[in-house]
Order: sequence, then structure tokens, then C-alpha cells
Amino acid sequence: MPALLMALGGHNSQRRRGQAREIRHGLAFSFCLCFARRKIMAKPLRKRIALAQHFFRRPDLVRTLVRESGLAPSDTVVEIGPGDGILTEALAAVAGRVIAVEKDPALVRRLQRRFRLQRHVEIRAGDFLTMPLDLGDYTVFANIPFNRTAQIMHKLVKAPQPPRMAHLVIQREAAQKFAGVPRETQFSLLLKPHFAVEIVRKLRRTDFNPPPSVEVVLLQMKQRDPPLVPAADVEHYRRFVRYGFQRGRHNLWLTYKSLFTYPQWKRIARDLRFPRNATATQLTFAQWLGLFERYRQQVKPVKQALILTKFLSEEQQVL
Repeated sequence: MPALLMALGGHNSQRRRGQAREIRHGLAFSFCLCFARRKIMAKPLRKRIALAQHFFRRPDLVRTLVRESGLAPSDTVVEIGPGDGILTEALAAVAGRVIAVEKDPALVRRLQRRFRLQRHVEIRAGDFLTMPLDLGDYTVFANIPFNRTAQIMHKLVKAPQPPRMAHLVIQREAAQKFAGVPRETQFSLLLKPHFAVEIVRKLRRTDFNPPPSVEVVLLQMKQRDPPLVPAADVEHYRRFVRYGFQRGRHNLWLTYKSLFTYPQWKRIARDLRFPRNATATQLTFAQWLGLFERYRQQVKPVKQALILTKFLSEEQQVL
């Protein structure tokens, strides 16, 4: 009997050790599986962080932004970098056609599954920067990657068919540059004859995942019809403004004294109400338009030709 009990005890001990090994192996397998899932889920997020793109967290905020934009069932909307589709869903609820352009293949597949039953939503795989914008009348609404802001803006405003309106979630510093706030910039002065530009809403960092390290705003651009500078004068205006910014912080009189006489400059400064020694950023957009009008009216064509030919190679162009 004692021998039998010892044998049974040894057998139970071996069984408990086997069960313990199975538990340890199961826990290890579960940990590895969980770790692998986290790595897979983290890949799109790491890509977005590399692009400085931050997704909206709150569907209610997104619906409010879309509602305030005034989109209608007759509108075609282009979204750049839809990510997981939180903005796409809000746009699809109000617009007649939504074209969401996504570069990440994994996100494209996810978006196509999510919106497969919504015929008016098109998920396009590819890079927006290489996409032709031959859409006729369209609007852009996008939460764009911050480190591609300049490239996206350049594509939108230089497109053969620019958007009728654009709503862009971007870094506040970039938005101020485009809107000319608190002072006009070279970029804002070149943009404003064609678009009315306004920062319409400040957003919180906690509205995004991951939270950005910079301030974020919603920038709105409306295409002007007609533009404030006629098509025949666009190149003259662009070169005239860039000429004024070539001397940095020097006052504009020193920059333009080869074009205007001093009595002319005094009269222009008085009529447009800016200091005679004002720098390029101290004039408002309206004052710049007035100064350009005087330039076209009062400066001889031979002098105007100097600005068209002397300065700025195409490689240096801002817009």
C-alpha cells in the first residue's frame, strides 16, 4: 500500500508539472500573439507620425466642422489622407460625391471595406500630389499631414482647375502665413487675389490622436470670382510683389525708387495711408493692391519690363 500511494503521488506530481508547463507555454503564446497584433496595429500609426498626421478623435466634432462648412448634396468633395475614415463618414452624410485619396495600402483596404455599401464614396489608392484634379467644380475638405502642407497648398492653388473652396486642418503657424495674420506675407499676398483666406476655428490638441505638439486650426479658402487681379496682370503682380520682398526688412521706397519718383511715392503713401518708410510686411493686402494699381498706371512700360525680366528664376518661385 505505501508503495502504491507513493506511485500515485509521483504520477500526480508529474501531471501537475505538465499542466504548469502548458499554462506557461499558453501564456507565452498569448503574449507573443498580443505583441504581434500591437505591432501590426501600430504600423499605420507610426507611418502617420512620420508624416506628422494626427487623426480626429471625436465624431461629434467632425460632424460639427462639416456642418458649418455649408456642404450640400450637390457638392463633390475631395479628402486628402482619410486615415480610418472618421472625416470621410461625416462628409458622406452631406455631400453628393466623396473622393477620399489614401496612400497607405492597408488603410485603403480598410476604407474600402468600411464604405463598400456607399456608392457615392470613392476610395482612391495613391498619392494626392500626383493625382490629376480634373474634377470640374469641387471642394476640398481634409486633415492633411503637416509636413506636406506646402506641397499640398502649391498643388491646390496652381492646379488648372483649383477647388471652389478648401477647408484644411493645418498647423496654426502655416495657416497664419497663408492668411497673412498678423501681417501679410509674400505667400498670402500672392494667394489673396485668387482666394479669400480665413482661419475659421482653433482646435485643441486633445481633439487628435496622437496629440500634436503644435497648435492646429481650420483654414478656409474661397475662390474669388472674378479674381481681384485680372488674368492679363497676374504675372506683373506676382513679380511686383516678389520684387518688393527682395530687400527683406528694407523700406519699400528704397526697393522701388528705380520705378517711382520720390514725389510719386509721397503721394501714393499719403493716398493709401501707409508710412513712406514702410516695409513689405507693414502694408495690408488692400494697400498692396492699391500700390500695384499705381505701378501699372504711372510707371512707364520700359521700367515695368525690368521687373518681368530682371528678377527671379522659375526655380525660386513661391507660387
